[in-house]
Amino acid sequence: MAFLPESGDAVYVRPPEADPEQGYPDGPSRREVEPHEPIGSRSEPPVTDPFDLLVLGDANPDLVLTGDVEPAFGQAERLVDEARLTVGGSGSIVATGAARLGLRVGFCGVVGDDPFGRFLHDELERRGVDVGGLVVDAARPTGVTVVFARPSDRAILTHAGTIADLRTDLIDPTRLERARHVHVSSYFLQRSLAPELPALFERVRAGGTTSVDPNWDPSERWDGGLRDLLGHIDVFLPNATEASRIAGIDELDDAVLALAERAGVVVAKAGAGGALAAHGERLVRAAAPAIEALDATGAGDAFDAGYLASMLAGDPIERSLAIANACGALSTRALGGVEAQPTMDEVLAALAEG
Repeated sequence: MAFLPESGDAVYVRPPEADPEQGYPDGPSRREVEPHEPIGSRSEPPVTDPFDLLVLGDANPDLVLTGDVEPAFGQAERLVDEARLTVGGSGSIVATGAARLGLRVGFCGVVGDDPFGRFLHDELERRGVDVGGLVVDAARPTGVTVVFARPSDRAILTHAGTIADLRTDLIDPTRLERARHVHVSSYFLQRSLAPELPALFERVRAGGTTSVDPNWDPSERWDGGLRDLLGHIDVFLPNATEASRIAGIDELDDAVLALAERAGVVVAKAGAGGALAAHGERLVRAAAPAIEALDATGAGDAFDAGYLASMLAGDPIERSLAIANACGALSTRALGGVEAQPTMDEVLAALAEG
């Protein structure tokens, strides 16, 4: 098992040897890891200070398209209003949102040695996220998502690429040990990491706390070991639909209460409908602030960042829900998931305005 070096340098994964008859193997494999100058030709400092938040998850660019159109086959061309390449992946968006709120944030994930991977590295770093835990796999392509966005809804197409390639032996143990809180994003896409999470979370909870945002399950089976993992999760952050699907209960109140029998706190996001949290048998509701939304991409991830920032500051659930709702709402003011992420000063001003 090969661990990342304890320096903060980004690392390259050595490509596998090609089989003379079959060529390169498909999908992620347990290739050896070697230190390398990071993409972008910059060196990261060693980990010396603890992270408030370490995010383990997906890193891929989003190509966000807006307009009241739908794609059509038959070589029919449709014109969109705007297109933007921006930071995507639930984990990346949570990381940038938390850094924007003032937390010291580290990110662990996998990208390819390609333009999309370099874009992600540079954008995360520019937005204040420590990228020393970002692994570059020279044999795999960076994942990418195309988002067809409308103010109240969106359709999403994703090429997974390296999104599912993160696994425990690619996570720097020093970063885990120095993190106050570890968050895992897009559980159902983390096919390599998911079965290893119970043991990993047990290590983390010896001195820190954990959270998971499951995001959508493309298989729509809604388990994949997640129910067994709930007992290791301090904060579980599904949206309302995901909470009901995972619990197997249509009524949201009953669904979050059922999930809270295993997880510490369950927080279900309902967009403009606010949020509902359960802790034991206690339910807490919070309304979302009214705002004219331009694009809801990443709003749930901004919510996660706000909730975790407030929780780590020692706030009660009611306060954390209010801050999270404000973060989610304010993030919809611009196209893409990261361009309108608020500072804590902006959040507090929005709350003061009522």
